[in-house]
Amino acid sequence: MPRLPAISGRILIVDDDARQRAAMVAMLSDCDLDTQVASDGQEALERLAAFNADVVVTDLVMPRMDGFELLRQLRERGNLTPAIALTAFGSIEKALSVVHDLKAFWFLEKPVEPRAFKTLLERAIQYKRSLQKTDELKRDLSLRGVLGDLVGTSHAMQQIFTLIRQVAPTSAPVLICGESGTGKELVAREIHKYSPRSEGPFIAINAAALPEALIESELFGHEKGAFTGAMERSAGCFEQAHGGTLLLDEIGEMPPSTQPKLLRVLEDLRVRRLGGKHEIAVDARVLAATSQDLGTHLREELYYRLSVFQIVVPPLREHKEDIPPIAEVLLQNLNKKHGTRVTGLDAEVLDLLHGYDWPGNVRELRNILERAAIMAGSGLIRLADLPSPALGVSPGPYARPSRGDDGPIMLRPGQPLTKIEEAYIKLTLDHVRGNRKLAAEMLGISLRTLQNRIAELREEEKAAAPGS
Repeated sequence: MPRLPAISGRILIVDDDARQRAAMVAMLSDCDLDTQVASDGQEALERLAAFNADVVVTDLVMPRMDGFELLRQLRERGNLTPAIALTAFGSIEKALSVVHDLKAFWFLEKPVEPRAFKTLLERAIQYKRSLQKTDELKRDLSLRGVLGDLVGTSHAMQQIFTLIRQVAPTSAPVLICGESGTGKELVAREIHKYSPRSEGPFIAINAAALPEALIESELFGHEKGAFTGAMERSAGCFEQAHGGTLLLDEIGEMPPSTQPKLLRVLEDLRVRRLGGKHEIAVDARVLAATSQDLGTHLREELYYRLSVFQIVVPPLREHKEDIPPIAEVLLQNLNKKHGTRVTGLDAEVLDLLHGYDWPGNVRELRNILERAAIMAGSGLIRLADLPSPALGVSPGPYARPSRGDDGPIMLRPGQPLTKIEEAYIKLTLDHVRGNRKLAAEMLGISLRTLQNRIAELREEEKAAAPGS
């Protein structure tokens, strides 16, 4: 018999016929399921008081309490566990009335056919999982204004959360629009997280980051020898995302020659690897993201196929009231990453953050806070901890004095850039007690770049020395 996919679950089987109960339990013996039984509706209610079933499978005609009354009681108690009704041959009308009036998940005719039983159980368990995800989502939104890594109590962000809640349980394609750095991939990840596919893979591909010659191989895969350098068979993103979600980031950068092939895969749900002879069935929900107007970049039919549902992520400048809670979550994550103990933002820093237009959006905010958190180390982040220059403000004497006699970095018109750079590198190294790796992270450059620049500055200093 076909094995139920690897999905855990708890099943309660309710039937007054002991042989029927035993037969159904035996059908599920090769599945990863916790199965319990009850002889009638009354016993089922007693079992459910301690057994949190994902699915109830119940006969309709039983003594003491029949299946109709059991389902009615469950509805009255607010128990929304999906129920599968078992009905005798020829009693379809009764079964349909149970589905319609008592909101049963579906019905099965006796004698139960194993394959149909397992398939229906799988779908009912997935449905229960989606209900649980929706409940978690509602609790997150109502209690904290936080959805995974998305944060915001503003009306704009609450609308985004609502749209995610509506579309996540479906299989509809979603087009996520917004400026660079607004969190489009985070939105995609939350849609995946709260969908029935959450146990499957989440695969993201950025069309803007791949050479045109390689993008079809990344999407559809290739066979060994399909092109120069194809030393072995490789599965594409659609295959990798099978059973899960595929995000096509910066979809507007997709080459025109690839767009018809992508459209065909979306319509047929089949891919053919480069150099392959056979098509492969794929089952992946497709999300797309863009930071540009797609009007002249995407074929019309592909645009309509991808934009069944749209979510527009607002730029940070349009919901600045969310900066404090976003900063709080970012700082919690940065403390874990760097071992710092930053507790928040000074009032002057908050004023500065609110007065800035944030062209880089949340990504820019995170970058500034990361450097500032390393500078501060602990306590509140103050103006002196901000990178210089930062936030579009002429920095002035914001930087901390070094341990030498240089004092704060002061900017004057006409000052050589090398002197400013040298002073800032020295200041940063002094603050982190000579830890070059930490200094490189704070400066936003690689360790090798920092080491090379220090060597260059030393050579320039030697060349400028008298008598050299």
